[in-house]
Parts: sequence; structure tokens; C-alpha cells
Amino acid sequence: MTASGSGSGLPARVRVTRPPLPLAPALRTAAARLCPQAPGMLTGAALAVAGGAVIGAALRWEGGEALNVDTGWRGRGIEEALVRALATQA
Repeated sequence: MTASGSGSGLPARVRVTRPPLPLAPALRTAAARLCPQAPGMLTGAALAVAGGAVIGAALRWEGGEALNVDTGWRGRGIEEALVRALATQA
């Protein structure tokens, strides 16, 4: 599932995606930068991407969750979109 900026309340160049698990190495590195407390074994992930860079992550694992968005992108509806995307992931 990918939600684009148009009609979703997100900035136009931001996309939220639920990548398949386990995360590809580049996505795993980006997610670890944003949520270093997350373990390697995830049960759910939603990532926000802008201009080819991961700018936000909502991650779930057995017994925990983490959410973080790069400072310059906070307060633009990205956090909410990540939470929604993660909640709909089985």
C-alpha cells in the first residue's frame, strides 16, 4: 500500500509505504537511523519517503513500537499517516 501526497493530507512529494518484511538492507539501515531502539525482527513497518530518502518510520516488533520523523518534516501529517499505515498492516 502506498499513499501519495495528493488527497491524503501529506506534502505532495511524500509517500507512505508498507514495505515487505524483512526489510531490504537499505531500508533497514534507514529505519535503524530513525528508530535505533527497534530490534532486527520487525512484525510491521511503515516508511515515509520524500525524494528517494526515508524521512519517517513507524516500526512494530514483538513487545514494542517506535515512530520517528526527521525534524524538518514533523507536523505535516506524516506521523499520523505512518500510524494509520502501520495499524492497517496485518
